[in-house]
Amino acid sequence: MIENEAILTYEPGGQQICMTRVFNAPRELVFKAFTDAALIVEWLGPRKLTMKLDTFEPRSGGNWRYIHLDNNGNEYAFRGVYHEVSAPERIIQTFEFEGLPEKGHVILETAKFEELEGGKTKLVMESVFQSVADRDGMLHSGMEQGMQDSYERLAELLDRIK
Repeated sequence: MIENEAILTYEPGGQQICMTRVFNAPRELVFKAFTDAALIVEWLGPRKLTMKLDTFEPRSGGNWRYIHLDNNGNEYAFRGVYHEVSAPERIIQTFEFEGLPEKGHVILETAKFEELEGGKTKLVMESVFQSVADRDGMLHSGMEQGMQDSYERLAELLDRIK
């Protein structure tokens, strides 16, 4: 695995996307960046967008909702439910983009935080979509570039705070 690069894998005709990335920071700190309101707004989403949290309850059974804003004032809202938050090993949550004309395109995401030697962490994020069309739509939406940008921002944040 190449450090500092998120690797995206998926099978043709499948309903999953798996992303893997190694961060040069301890597992507890990477996990904290996913569950601390002051930190998550600093890295989640593309650089060209700002983020505000509407709801953020990073605990099993909690809800989340955030809004990305572009330079023209357009808002892009996302929401979900935390099914499991097990520090510092795993987060299982749903993910839904509110801007779709048809409701119900919910993704189940599992983030696993694996401790590596040398104080590093491997993040494995698996997303399961309700259909192949939903998965392929996400791949064609530019999500890979947004994900790469987010994880670059996360790596920069971790370097600053560790």
